[in-house]
Formats: sequence, structure tokens, C-alpha cells
Amino acid sequence: MGQQFWDVLAHLNTLAGPTIMLIYPLYASVCALESKTKVDDEQWLAYWIIYSLLTLTEMVAEPILYWIPIWYQLKVAFVAWLVLPQFHGAAFIYEKYVRAQLKRYQNAQKESAEGAMSPNKKN
Repeated sequence: MGQQFWDVLAHLNTLAGPTIMLIYPLYASVCALESKTKVDDEQWLAYWIIYSLLTLTEMVAEPILYWIPIWYQLKVAFVAWLVLPQFHGAAFIYEKYVRAQLKRYQNAQKESAEGAMSPNKKN
């Protein structure tokens, strides 16, 4: 009986990640597109941006993350925080970090373009 419990728990763990990280967000994204408000569109677009960045980071850091035994559980918990509507974690992370970096990059590009357009004055 005990071994069967652990087998079921292992299968649930295997299903939990894809359900939380992909299936529910896909469903919620479709629902958001069909709704009339833009707030939920922003939440799910932010989710896919954050999830993509997380996946890319995970691909690069895989040799290091391999040695962290609870990495997958931490990732599932973090993604659950991003996904759950009570927290709006994806929108929070996007507003606080991604948008700030994007604006900084755009401002640097703008200053560089303006500097390239102005004539150099040499005395």
C-alpha cells in the first residue's frame, strides 16, 4: 500500500508541472483574448514573457541547476505564484523588473542615436 501511494504521488508531481506551467496558462490566455478587458491580456502576456526568460535561463544554467535537488519543485512553486490570479505575480515581475530594464535599454539606445546624429565638435 505504501509503495502505491508514492507511485501515485510521483505521477501527480509529473503532471503538476506541465499543468501549472503550460496547460492552465494556455487555457487562461485563450480566455483572456476572448474577454473584453485588457487587464487579463497583460497578465498572460507578461506570464509568457517571464516563462520564456525563465526557460532560457534554465537552459543556460542547466549544469548548475542539475546539482540543486529541489530545483524543479522551486520552479513549479515560482510559476504557480506567477500564474495564480490572487497574486498576479507575472504582471508584478514584469512591471518591477522587465519593464524597468526595457526602459533603461530604450533610453540608452535613444541617447546613443542622438549622440550619433549630433556633429562632433573638436577644438
